[in-house]
Amino acid sequence: MWVFLLARVVLINTGGTRNMSFLRDLKIAFHSLMRSKGLATIVVLTLALGIGANAAIFTLVRGVLLKPLVNRDENRLMYIRQSAPSLGDENTTFSVPEIKDIEASVHSVSEFGDFSTMSFTMVGLGEPRVVQGGVVGGTYFDVMGLRPVLGRLVGPQDDGANAAGVIVLTYRFWSTVYKKDPDVIGKTVRLSSIGDRSATVIGVLEPSVPYPADTEIIGNLVISPHHLSATMVTGRIHRMTELFGKLAPGVTLEQARNELRTVYAAMQKDHPEAYPDNGGFRVDARMLRDQITSGARTVLLVLLAASGLVFIIACSNVANLILARTVRREGELSIRAALGASTGALRRMLLAESLLLCGAGAVVAVVSAQPLVTILARYASRFSVRALDLTVDSSLLWVGVGLAVVAAVILAFVPRLPSANASHGMNLASGSVRITSSTSRRQRIFAVTQIAASFVLLAGASMLITTLIALQTTQSGVDTRRVLAIDVPPPSDGKTPQQVLDFYKEAIRRIDALPGVTETAFGVIAPWREADNGGIGLQFSGDGRAHGKDDPRALWRTISPGFFAALGVPIIAGRDFNALDDQNGEPVAIVSATLAQRMFPGQDAINRHVYWTDPVLAFMPGSDSEKSRFGSPHRIIGVAADIDDERIVPGPTSTIYGTFADSPMFGGHLFIHTTANPYSLVTPVTQIIRQMSADEPVEHAATLEDIRAKVLAPDRLNSVVFGVFAGVALLIAVVGVAGVLAFSVSARTREFGIRLALGSPPESLLRGVVTEGLVMAAVGVLAGAVFGLVVARVAGSYFGELKLPGALPVMVSALVLLGAAVVASMLPAARAARVDVIQALRSE
Repeated sequence: MWVFLLARVVLINTGGTRNMSFLRDLKIAFHSLMRSKGLATIVVLTLALGIGANAAIFTLVRGVLLKPLVNRDENRLMYIRQSAPSLGDENTTFSVPEIKDIEASVHSVSEFGDFSTMSFTMVGLGEPRVVQGGVVGGTYFDVMGLRPVLGRLVGPQDDGANAAGVIVLTYRFWSTVYKKDPDVIGKTVRLSSIGDRSATVIGVLEPSVPYPADTEIIGNLVISPHHLSATMVTGRIHRMTELFGKLAPGVTLEQARNELRTVYAAMQKDHPEAYPDNGGFRVDARMLRDQITSGARTVLLVLLAASGLVFIIACSNVANLILARTVRREGELSIRAALGASTGALRRMLLAESLLLCGAGAVVAVVSAQPLVTILARYASRFSVRALDLTVDSSLLWVGVGLAVVAAVILAFVPRLPSANASHGMNLASGSVRITSSTSRRQRIFAVTQIAASFVLLAGASMLITTLIALQTTQSGVDTRRVLAIDVPPPSDGKTPQQVLDFYKEAIRRIDALPGVTETAFGVIAPWREADNGGIGLQFSGDGRAHGKDDPRALWRTISPGFFAALGVPIIAGRDFNALDDQNGEPVAIVSATLAQRMFPGQDAINRHVYWTDPVLAFMPGSDSEKSRFGSPHRIIGVAADIDDERIVPGPTSTIYGTFADSPMFGGHLFIHTTANPYSLVTPVTQIIRQMSADEPVEHAATLEDIRAKVLAPDRLNSVVFGVFAGVALLIAVVGVAGVLAFSVSARTREFGIRLALGSPPESLLRGVVTEGLVMAAVGVLAGAVFGLVVARVAGSYFGELKLPGALPVMVSALVLLGAAVVASMLPAARAARVDVIQALRSE
């Protein structure tokens, strides 16, 4: 089928006689290739590599970047973002007053939808679990153009403080956890976050891209009491909501963006206290599709470019094989020309052979590309959730056909055809193989092309591998191997703060009694797993006075006594928290070494005080007494080594730690330090927690080492994928260099025999052939370096995050290629040095 499909592409708009002639050429070409099965097999497999990789990756790119979203009116949907880059916050989100100002003043956007991301403990629908949820207004789903597959979605009738709590399950959550059970509709669940609420499941959302967060449930404002509080409704700096919009008919994105910026400038002028000038506050908008695909765009396009280089390498390698075969057939082609075959007829015969080879390669490529698409989709899902829903369609077939036709045409026009001089043809038919300077030059150009493309891939892969090794060998300052982290969120169901505190204390006491456990502690943040939850920190002061925008910022962490011992982090000065700290009236704190040095340089930080001064703390939930205690001066009782729980490569970190008796808890994790196998504790710890509270979720048990490894998974996958591309490219290039030299040696047998007969030592011939291969490799490396630099500079203007490899990856790649070229040259060189003089002189 493939052969006839390719033939039809080539023969379109041709007459019947030509069709029959070409079909006859295909038949002759098939019998000709059957006489060279080894070469045909190598060509087919090489082309299959190039075509298959490109077809698979194009399918991936199409599914993630080009395929339309399921959202209706997709071309009008936009995402609006507020940021404060000078504070290091690329997405500050919006407050309710800001959204109201924008809705009232921006007319180029016809509708707005808001979305807040929150975690909830959900009880009443299967196992108790922590779910990622979205809190939306009644217009959200209409603006986003989404529909239900079951039940209904949140609508305007669900707005208002008196509305009943309702939630919608996302399709992936419904299908994977509840196995598409339609009976979930109408079930009532209890949701706990900042306050408790009950809600009814009213529908299941159609399969769609979860954005701005990979949520499992989406509910109305009522499911979050905090969203109905006065602080949320009136606080301009209480920002926690994402904003989407639908362009008015006939309005362009640029027009809407300009109007947004004008309105935003007026907001800044009217409320300067909410937009300090050291924050660099700004607003921007982009189309929703561009925003959703932005995380995957660069890596997928680079991957597509890498597969394109593999295709070039494969075609160059095959072109050399075809050239060698054509040289050996030059006598046959000359006889055909002498007997009246036109140049067009000869070229058509070569095209028929190329089509058969490329068609067979495309068949193998498409068959192998389908499982490759599945593997690559899992890889790409690290960068875009759209890859999880990727399916193989007819685009894979047509990409394969297109690449096969391109390769066939290239290969058909690579060889030089002989003239119609009959005597010349008879001479070639009876003589030995001769390589013309034109053929030799073409072969070397193709070999250099392979090496240049391989160098670009190898340098890129080396950079990724070097980066990965650096990340993996970086010391985190934490005992990652022997610490088990388990998510245990604060119990709800009407429990008071003291009851929650008692729950954790009792859980820690019971777990400490398990065999092999040396220390158990509580913390609100799991290192590296919740890197985005820390934000930019809160403003504080070391002298008791608020300095406004000039106050420094520090991360705020709520922990229990024993936290530092559990993680294997030393306390440099002072002491750890203890049980008496909860009973004393004076709030206390432990600070990181970096904060102590910055705030009290050359001085002892112990017994000094830190004061929270950030205005956003006015919106913190809790009673007045709890807020007052948290806002009171905290006496520093200890200085601990830095724990950078956000970045894999640790840096100086300003952190203030408070006891879990003094600080509100927006999450909960137990950290268990053990001398036994950490995972052997999962079952007994789960049993302990469930005995204390049957509705308490116990999830995501993992050692800190495995959490860190999971965060590194995208870097590891990048290294593996690009490493495989580079390895395949290197293998093809080495075979190509060896093939060119081997063919050159076979054609120069008589020359080598004469040189040996005249007294030239065999070592001289060996050095000459090896040098020839080394020169080709050196030229290829140089060409690849220049090409890579030019492409990187051009691509860098479009992708700001694109980086050039450092000197080490470049040098390693060059040495690997040069070494591989020497190895590839040794076999042909040894053959040249062992030429039999008598047989060589009799070869003509």
